[in-house]
Amino acid sequence: MTKKWFDKMMALAVVGLASSAVWWTWATPSVQLQSMTTNPPAQTKAMGVSVELTRVVTTQLRDEAQATGSLRARQSVMLRPELAGRVSALGFRDGSPVRQGQVLVQLDDALQQADVAQAAAQVSVAQASFKRNQDLVAANFVAQQALDTSAASLQVARAQLDLARVRLSRMAIRAPFDGVVGMRLVNVGDYVKDGTDLVNLEDSRQMVVDYRLPERFGDRLAVGQTVELTLDALPGRPLQATVDAIDPLQDSNGRSILVRAVLPNTGRTGQANRTPALRSGMFARTTTVFATHEAALMVPEQAIVPQDGRQFVIMAVASVRPGTALVSRRQQVSLGVRRQGMVQISEGLSAGDTVVVAGQQRLQSDGTPLRAVAVGPLDKASAP
Repeated sequence: MTKKWFDKMMALAVVGLASSAVWWTWATPSVQLQSMTTNPPAQTKAMGVSVELTRVVTTQLRDEAQATGSLRARQSVMLRPELAGRVSALGFRDGSPVRQGQVLVQLDDALQQADVAQAAAQVSVAQASFKRNQDLVAANFVAQQALDTSAASLQVARAQLDLARVRLSRMAIRAPFDGVVGMRLVNVGDYVKDGTDLVNLEDSRQMVVDYRLPERFGDRLAVGQTVELTLDALPGRPLQATVDAIDPLQDSNGRSILVRAVLPNTGRTGQANRTPALRSGMFARTTTVFATHEAALMVPEQAIVPQDGRQFVIMAVASVRPGTALVSRRQQVSLGVRRQGMVQISEGLSAGDTVVVAGQQRLQSDGTPLRAVAVGPLDKASAP
């Protein structure tokens, strides 16, 4: 009896200890959590959303557009004959300068000279007939109609002489302007037809470059704007040109506008100087400068948060609550020019403001405490 009572007492004691242990296990965390919520430690107050920050800085920024084109001489022509004939003489050396009016290619003109002589003789006969009829009409020996007929014949003879002289002049191909000839494509003795290529002539005192820009730049283009050129053939030698003309017809296929810029050629071919000559056909990279901003506000592109067709940034501002240094604030901005991973802020920010560049997706409302885990200085970014 005593043994059974002792066993029951021991069983009740074990059950009571087990129940006490279970209650302590569940009750203690709740009490601790309530205590932390009521009196949070200083370290918990200092915690916030981890973000990366950077500052808004000012820098010189150019509003520009880039394109590619090819250089060519301001005046360039391929000389071709208007009449067929055999080349009798060449009046130039390959690659040499020539003057306006200089005979470059002479075709055999013996037949044309004979035509001129024949036409001149016919004019002499028509003049003599006209003179004789004038005398006869004055003496009333012939009718006025005979004088009119001889006058018309004289005019026809003179027109035939003018035509023969023009044909004779077309047998000599002259330089239409001062320039430098290229390599001859014919030799003395060659028979050429009308329209055959003879030699090219270029006036390279001024060069032009034609290039195309997208239609969105149409209202910003103007004659006289500065165009910077870099040539692959002349590395490290930047050049400056000026917009000379803008094509009023826009290309409907590529939606682009043709622009022509001119620049002087200080090292012209055929000139004795050490300045490299600009040649037609050189590949050129153009940069059209629309405006220059001396103090443009720039931030990295990743700082921009688009929403509902508007652009925002998340600013990091000082907190008014004790224990929190920085909090978030959404700010709408207006964007300007983009350059190499950076974007201009035209409205909404000031120089020195701090913005979030990473972690914006975790900032759902203004006033969220921030903890900067990294600060991205602009000197390590791709500043323009």
